[in-house]
Amino acid sequence: MKDVLAVVLAGGKGARLEPLTRDRAKPAVPFGGIYRIIDFTLSNCLNSGMRRILVLTQYKAMSLDRHINLGWRDFFCRELGEFVDVVPPQQRIDEQWYQGTADAVYQNIYTLEKERPSHVVILAGDHIYKMDYAKLVQYHEQQKADLTIAALTVSKEEATAFGVMQVDSEQRVIGFEEKPKDPKTVPGEPDDCLASMGIYVFNAPFLFDELCRDATLPESAHDFGKNIIPSIIDSRRVFAFPFRDENKGTQAYWRDVGTIDSYYDANLELTNVEPQLNLYDDRWPIRTHQPNLPPAKTVFAAWEAGDDDTVRRGEALDSIVCQGAILSGGVARKCVIGPRARINSYALVEESILFAGVNIGRRCRIRKAIIDKGVHVPEGTEIGYDHDADRARGFTVSPGGVVVIAKADGVLPIN
Repeated sequence: MKDVLAVVLAGGKGARLEPLTRDRAKPAVPFGGIYRIIDFTLSNCLNSGMRRILVLTQYKAMSLDRHINLGWRDFFCRELGEFVDVVPPQQRIDEQWYQGTADAVYQNIYTLEKERPSHVVILAGDHIYKMDYAKLVQYHEQQKADLTIAALTVSKEEATAFGVMQVDSEQRVIGFEEKPKDPKTVPGEPDDCLASMGIYVFNAPFLFDELCRDATLPESAHDFGKNIIPSIIDSRRVFAFPFRDENKGTQAYWRDVGTIDSYYDANLELTNVEPQLNLYDDRWPIRTHQPNLPPAKTVFAAWEAGDDDTVRRGEALDSIVCQGAILSGGVARKCVIGPRARINSYALVEESILFAGVNIGRRCRIRKAIIDKGVHVPEGTEIGYDHDADRARGFTVSPGGVVVIAKADGVLPIN
């Protein structure tokens, strides 16, 4: 894997995740308490032996840049040719922002060429999954392919949001449509489609030639799915690689947490007794920035009989509780509680996600909410019980009924 260069596309706006992406890029959004979304792609790279990584950023990249600097630099040795470098838009070729996924790579083509890779693996920095990219590259070489696309089986309804492939008996791609309204299904499987995961392995010289060719076409959207792939499947060797999940669960795990509801569901799944995503797998660890914080703590234990919602006790049930969190006489049920979060006396928090430093005041009642970093919820506040009242306070309510409180949404942030 020494001759392989990984390019992580991390410049999307993440508009469907607002207000969580109001001040940060989508790959920098916290996930599972201590992680950021991009940690899963970067951990896959590291676990796969890929140690030359470029992260292409664009919108609101400061938080992402800081996270990678704090949490990822120590895993790589520059003297041995290893690195994870954050590459902001430099406008060396064009004065515009990135116009599409292919344009993002094209505008950084000099940086890629300087590394002289034999293969370039292009990845998205905003999906949750475990995958051994070394197996993908090996498959690419065995097939003598010009391009290999990681493929995932999805339902016909879901396929309208993906690039959909048709393949022959040897897994060679013979058809490709980007986000079709009526996607073609897998032969013999009328309810399933073969979808592109947005993970590509290119022979480097071929990639550079195609990027330069596409850049000269004024009618092109300069996107891999819309333009590059459809234009080459008839003339070049393009293959599909079936997704092989390193999660070792009963079902393949892959989540596009691109909406508030999908993000919320993926987080809350982690509190199940046996979640599909195993974060406790020593064989395939997910790495991140781990600040120097004390252990989580619960204080005040009340054993007297009474209403569970009014008894003063610090308790977390079916929840993830991160380092530095304190349940000071408050109760959490099926929650993801971030670092340094605090739930004060007589408060009840249910089916919610608390980001780092959130402070829940006494006697608050919080249900089915996502509360962003550093927010202080005043004593006695109710959230998630009356959506009209939540909206009136300026909070976001998702189609699935999840209330989202951004950093400055009517409640005071902690300095």
